[in-house]
Amino acid sequence: MITLEDCMGMCGLNEAEIAALAEHEHLAQMEAAALANYLLHQAGGAERIRQMLIDDIRAAGKAGNLTHAAELLGALRHFLQHHPQLQAV
Repeated sequence: MITLEDCMGMCGLNEAEIAALAEHEHLAQMEAAALANYLLHQAGGAERIRQMLIDDIRAAGKAGNLTHAAELLGALRHFLQHHPQLQAV
């Protein structure tokens, strides 16, 4: 049986990043990991993931959930560290 940890290893994102994608797309975490894997192999896919994280940070801030916004910001920072080509965007 394939576990979520297996999927995280295959897609290259950590649990917080996958959870953020799952939240943004209203998917289960396993499905979000598959989506991440797909997007990271597509032109512009990493940028789409970055934008999803930014959208979620803004939504959490607008809803007054600063703790969640900070968690999502941590996921975004981690994502940018592992995808340095995006930092100039």
